[in-house]
Amino acid sequence: MKYYLIAGERSGDIHTANLMRELKKKDENASFRFWGGDEMQKIGGELVKHYKETAFMGFLEVLKNIRKINQFLKECKKDIQTHQPNVLILTDYAGFNLRIAKFVKKNLPHIKIIFYISPKIWAWNTKRVFTIKKIIDLMLVILPFEEKFYQQYDCKVKYVGNPLLDELQKFQPDIDFKAKNNLLDKKIIALLPGSRKQEVKHNLPVMLQTAQHFPDYQFVVAGVSNLEKDIYKILENYPNIPIITDQTYQLLYIADGAIVASGTATLETGLFHVPQVVIYKMSKITFEIARRIVKLPYVSLLNWVGEKMIAPELLQFYATPLNIANYLQPLLPDNSAENSKNSLQNIQIKKDYQELTEKMGKAGASQKTAEAIWDFLNDKN
Repeated sequence: MKYYLIAGERSGDIHTANLMRELKKKDENASFRFWGGDEMQKIGGELVKHYKETAFMGFLEVLKNIRKINQFLKECKKDIQTHQPNVLILTDYAGFNLRIAKFVKKNLPHIKIIFYISPKIWAWNTKRVFTIKKIIDLMLVILPFEEKFYQQYDCKVKYVGNPLLDELQKFQPDIDFKAKNNLLDKKIIALLPGSRKQEVKHNLPVMLQTAQHFPDYQFVVAGVSNLEKDIYKILENYPNIPIITDQTYQLLYIADGAIVASGTATLETGLFHVPQVVIYKMSKITFEIARRIVKLPYVSLLNWVGEKMIAPELLQFYATPLNIANYLQPLLPDNSAENSKNSLQNIQIKKDYQELTEKMGKAGASQKTAEAIWDFLNDKN
């Protein structure tokens, strides 16, 4: 069977690659053509465009690159028409993928359209569910409450579990990690500024400035190789704060606390049971637009899944070094008698994390997703 897959960012590349691996077990004649990244390339198939070229984030950045985005849309539509796949699998990346789905449904109705990892329409712009109902043949969701959300609109939906658990199951801690990376013999605070250029640009500076309030801790930046090294140039001003690239799980495994840019990383940090403060900064224009159209009880994925404020969230001008320090300090482990309040708050977040872990369930999302797709394509539901 011919599969056409689109993943527009790093996490989508990882999760789609795992799905491709499982699909090959189901379908020995599977052929893949895709927009994605390095992980998908490792599985095999034809890469049309790398997500490094196509990933744009924030209203302002999208507006600046609207011509380029429209050109990518044209290229993708034409390529799908030429390739004529049996099925189109879209992973997250809603702004781009829903436009492609709408085109395919109208012009190539014989192609089945499956969406994996739902856009966060339950959080804002809920009316998109009516479009999804018309153009998506099967929605595969990874958060427990999403299935109920779609069912109330009579959409064809299936909960397949969360692929983060698959990645965590594969994780093997390196007992020599500290030594290999020349880390000091201090407690660790991990800095996770994001995996996109604009996220790092806006969030990393204030994370680094917070280090002055924690002289007894070693701050370490979790970097990603899909970004150019110049993005982390600010670290030249902080010679005592190292960056460790593409080893976020190893870092979280040894971390005593974390400052995390809102996104999937908040959930990952929670599953490692690391006390955290969630921050998010963006351009002033993007923030003003978002503030007017997004009305949410929580911003971070961690708190959405937990359905309560597990980790404090500091957004935009509230995300100052002093505020971050004041919120993080009480969450850090402290066994001294004079800091009993600190201990209580640390105990509470650990309890919340345990409940989160139980709610998330077990690994196997990629396998379940492949099975759901295979059954759907072979009309076994």
